[in-house]
Amino acid sequence: MVIHLPADLSSFVGRAAELESVVQALAGGRLLTLAGPGGCGKTRLAVRAARRASGGGAVWVDLSEESRDEQVVQRVAEALGVPVPRSDPAAAVAALADGPAMVVIDNCEQVRAGAAEFAEAALRRCPGLTVLATSREPLGVAGERVWRVAPMVLAEAVELLLERSGADAADQAARAAARRICERLDRLPLALELTASWAGTLSLPEIAEMLGGGADQLLLDGGRRSAPFRQRTLADSMDWSHRLLTGDERVLLRRLAPFQQFGVDAVRALAGDGQGGGMLRALRGLIDKSLVVCDVSGPRARHRMLAVVAEYALARLREAGEETQARHQHARVQLDLLRALAPLAATDKDRWRERVREFRADLLAAAEWCLAGGDADLGRRLCVAAAWWWHLTGDRAGRRLLRRAAELDPGGDQALQGRVLVSLALVGEVVQPDAETFAAAERAAVLGGQAGDPGTVLLAQQLVAIGLLHSDLAAARELALRTHREAAAAGDAFSRDASGVLVGLVDQLGENHADACEWLERSAVSLLRRGDRGIAATGLAALAVGKSHTGELERAERTAVRAREAAAPLRDFARSGTAAWGLARVVALRGRLDEAEAVMDELQRVIDEASPAPYVPGWSATRARVALWRGAVPQALDWCERERHAVTPDLLLVHAAALRLAGDADASRRRLEQAEAAPTLDGMPHLRAGALAERARLLAPADPAAAAALHRDALRIRLDHGLVLGCVDSLEALAPLAGTPERTGLLLGAADRARRETGYRAGRPVLPEGPEYATALDRGRALPLDQAADRALRGRRAARPVTGWASLTPAERSVAELAVRGLSNPQIAAELFIGRGTVKTHLSHAYAKLGVANRTELARSRPPDRRQQAAGERMRKTPPP
Repeated sequence: MVIHLPADLSSFVGRAAELESVVQALAGGRLLTLAGPGGCGKTRLAVRAARRASGGGAVWVDLSEESRDEQVVQRVAEALGVPVPRSDPAAAVAALADGPAMVVIDNCEQVRAGAAEFAEAALRRCPGLTVLATSREPLGVAGERVWRVAPMVLAEAVELLLERSGADAADQAARAAARRICERLDRLPLALELTASWAGTLSLPEIAEMLGGGADQLLLDGGRRSAPFRQRTLADSMDWSHRLLTGDERVLLRRLAPFQQFGVDAVRALAGDGQGGGMLRALRGLIDKSLVVCDVSGPRARHRMLAVVAEYALARLREAGEETQARHQHARVQLDLLRALAPLAATDKDRWRERVREFRADLLAAAEWCLAGGDADLGRRLCVAAAWWWHLTGDRAGRRLLRRAAELDPGGDQALQGRVLVSLALVGEVVQPDAETFAAAERAAVLGGQAGDPGTVLLAQQLVAIGLLHSDLAAARELALRTHREAAAAGDAFSRDASGVLVGLVDQLGENHADACEWLERSAVSLLRRGDRGIAATGLAALAVGKSHTGELERAERTAVRAREAAAPLRDFARSGTAAWGLARVVALRGRLDEAEAVMDELQRVIDEASPAPYVPGWSATRARVALWRGAVPQALDWCERERHAVTPDLLLVHAAALRLAGDADASRRRLEQAEAAPTLDGMPHLRAGALAERARLLAPADPAAAAALHRDALRIRLDHGLVLGCVDSLEALAPLAGTPERTGLLLGAADRARRETGYRAGRPVLPEGPEYATALDRGRALPLDQAADRALRGRRAARPVTGWASLTPAERSVAELAVRGLSNPQIAAELFIGRGTVKTHLSHAYAKLGVANRTELARSRPPDRRQQAAGERMRKTPPP
């Protein structure tokens, strides 16, 4: 048996699965080429594979120092130890007839033609022979199978670096640094070996810091003296590959240096007029020579260079004096791509998003270069074109670049500056919704109007309305409704639907459920039809929370699931986070606290790893509320105190409750006062009632009567706005203050019935036991929620009748009386400052209680005013003159 394989000078780390696959591939074919970039580990893998697969013997032919094709046969003969006159291929092949079962020819790329000629002749004359080759590009022989040797997987690359550097594998700081180094160096074994050689001088954390600071060439210099010359430094390896390129391949390699990844469309754009075919052939050559990695798993092939190759290409670009031209061309390609995709964004944002994802890193790099002095005007236009992508992904870098673009306004182009500012507001709305964000939207609306740019105006008005949600709900709704009408008239479907969601959101905050449902459902469906998932998911999440307030928990959960499914493909923080906490809150209300926390934990891990911490509206408040329902007060406090972006009334109320339960009444009171001072609290009945209830709980120990009065005030608000779960909370809060076991049991029994009917499980109290409560609880369970609430509000007076005008709640009676006077639903809504949907709901309740079907019958059923009755009696008793 002839075995001439090189001995291992160091341990072979990783590649177990790949080694097994290569051995199987050798068993299934007679010519296998391991192809890959310099330093990827082809030679070491070939040695191991040949040792396992050769069986009857193997011979190793090293071509690394050979430069002439005609000398390949001579090198084979030398490896076999036989004389071959005049480098005769036939003589070398004849020597293989009774020789080894496998020949390994290593480093074929620079003598590719000679290696291919030998392989063809050997395989034709020796049926039992297998040839294993390593090369930076395939040999191009009939029957050749090519195995592309990829960089190491991350875990194995880390183990290699730790072993070669002698670092302690149990040291977490060293392991974390090793991970950063491996990612920076594309997990190339040669690069890792060269870097590890510095371990006697620097620690791994120091090496990682230097690589991040641009010291790559220093650290990758000075390899092993025993290594082939071309691999003693990584630059040597790259130079070796570069010398093997054609002229067109060298040109394309350096022009591609600014690209993070690219497709054939970018290559055509770089080629210019009439040169597309040549550049595509050059691209194929770079792929064959393992300098460009090609991924054909998707509908369009995507290409990229490994980081070390890209840095080498950039050095060649600078050497040629072409960097400014290439970077400008790179930025222009990104802008052209976005403009070509713009029509798709209006019809199918899902597909648009997937297409833009392919070159997102290039967008960022191009904008950075342009705004740093490359081409400010091009950079400003590129930022505007990329704004929706940055908005949907919540990219803080996008906001930073847009701020810079706004500052670089040279004046004179109001339309462009308006688009820059509205783009700044668009991205800021999801990553940092502060005063600067909404001021930019206001200025954009003005500039857009002056420039006659309705698209900018409509989008800016929507963003201004979003800003008003924090200060003036009525103004927010008015502006959103106006934008909706203007967008519909202009044929702008997105702005029409997006502003429709805003109108519905304000109605939802105001507990005008019927109106909110109509606006949100209709607008969300239309948005989803075009793939506008972000705003649609937010609308559906709001709708789900609104349905939960009215006790429709099953429908609320279905809607929340729709919201989460709509947001899932976005993989962002703001929209996905809103949908996640919306579902978690509904699930928690149904008593499934573990499931609610699991829904949020899935995204929480990503949030915790992000730096800086992302803004997710409503996230901390929901996490704290679920913790309180579980009885975990310290965790609730922690979640409240984590919030750094927007301290909303909802968060302040749950924080006040947690502080009260923790025994800090003074701090709780301060938080409650902050919530009560919020300018939007009066327009949000759910939170207004919550503030009253929380103040009542603070008062209860010292003044039970005052606490009961506040709880009744909260109950009135909840009853008037159909807040079913809130009414349950109020009955349970009033029960301990009712004074007698009979009244306590009655209220708790009614609340218990409502809980069973709605499926409301969160915060469920333990019902009192004993004979003094049993009968009262049963009596309470026989009462509908509104009758129980009526009894709680009327104190010791007789309960309100079930039918007739006396059975109407104050809100129902006010609506009915205005209807009798002839006012339309919109007029009643304006008169009473409530939504049209709420008017409709109160009227339907009144019709049911009075047994009427329309306004005419309603007017006939109305009893005469008592003063009019008394005047009529006096007139009847007075004799005529």
